[in-house]
Amino acid sequence: MGIEFESVVDHPLDEVFGWHTRPGAMRRLVPPWQPMTVVAETASLADGRAVLGLPGGLRWVAQHDPAGYDPPRRFVDVLSSAGPASWPPRLVRRWTHTHGFIEVGGGTRVRDRVDTPVPAAALRSTFVYRHRQLAEDLAAHRAAATAGLRPLVIAVTGASGLVGSALAAFLSTGGHRVVRLVRHRPRGADERLWDPYRPAADLLAGVDAVVHLAGASIAGRFTDEHKRAIRDSRIEPTRRLAEVAARADGPKVFVSASAVGVYGYDRGDAVLTEDSVRGDGFLADVVADWEAATTPAADGGLRVVTVRTGVVQSARGGTLRLLRPLFGAGLGGRLGSGRQWLAWIGLDDLLDVYHRGLYDERLTGPVNAVAPAPVRNDEYTATLARVLRRPALVPVPSFGPRLLLGEQGVRELAEADQRVVPAKLESLGHRFRRAALRDALAHELGHG
Repeated sequence: MGIEFESVVDHPLDEVFGWHTRPGAMRRLVPPWQPMTVVAETASLADGRAVLGLPGGLRWVAQHDPAGYDPPRRFVDVLSSAGPASWPPRLVRRWTHTHGFIEVGGGTRVRDRVDTPVPAAALRSTFVYRHRQLAEDLAAHRAAATAGLRPLVIAVTGASGLVGSALAAFLSTGGHRVVRLVRHRPRGADERLWDPYRPAADLLAGVDAVVHLAGASIAGRFTDEHKRAIRDSRIEPTRRLAEVAARADGPKVFVSASAVGVYGYDRGDAVLTEDSVRGDGFLADVVADWEAATTPAADGGLRVVTVRTGVVQSARGGTLRLLRPLFGAGLGGRLGSGRQWLAWIGLDDLLDVYHRGLYDERLTGPVNAVAPAPVRNDEYTATLARVLRRPALVPVPSFGPRLLLGEQGVRELAEADQRVVPAKLESLGHRFRRAALRDALAHELGHG
């Protein structure tokens, strides 16, 4: 029982071990399809304790064993207890995870061994995911270092959201310091109080770069109140933050979230690049004004990048999280005619776009953060069904999306027709981790 899994990564031993010691490593390694969240990372691989959240308020407590700590070759964690919420997971009886690292030429053999009654078949997909994430993240950071990126202090808004939490973990494991701009009382040195409408003049003191992700979710019925929240959470806060960045002594780059909604909801087969004209609709208007709100930063001499994001594929959130149980039950199918184009991107590929925005001086203005091969809705649903090994025969009834989103929401979100391509990124030879939809879905859902 248990599992032994190993792979070789093309990075030096000290570098691989060091990655595991940094904040964010556990968040980068927990598979998105598992019902598990990181509550607290360990402060030390020698004798610290990590806590993972499970459904129902339960806790998985991983205690690091000093006797197994041998840097940079090994660290060990065992299943432990810390209060009643952690007692039910102890029914597993035992769990000892030995993380081993062996130098092989210029690379490192990463070897995971878990002593547990849980069978290897139930664990294999987790370790395939973990090893892939490690190798790809290390490769991304090496590419950035080769391009001249040094460790930065990066201020991030929206750091608790789907993209922000993943990006913060990715950046910190790469050796950068992430300062989270938060709207609650700061809980540590790496959080700063941010009033979106009245940001403090010294908010960005000592900061090298800004990544602005905050904004109300666009999901929901397009009522007047919801549309006002979408707009008000983006336009003025972006302008105010850009003004502070322009006056601050430090930030050189301002990377802001944006959306492919700027192209409008009904563009048919037209191939949409960053040079395409904007489209029609509420979201097109919002995105145009959102991007324009970054102007003070550009006028202040900062390099500004607006990341026009497609539909993000992540099992932790967004549409894929909503569709997974439906398709898993064999009840999924195309939406509307199924012929509308879907501009999509895997979550990790989106992180790489933000990362590149920080260091590649050639990136300015709007950047389409989408996979190089958009698909039609019927192809998307058929691919998702194949990954989950389920049929996708029944079209989604039109009343379902209209009940959730209303007529305007269906038109601009669920049935939007946008054939967007990443022209700027492709012109720079940007490498996507998963350019094919099936690969992206399989990685997120543990079916790779």
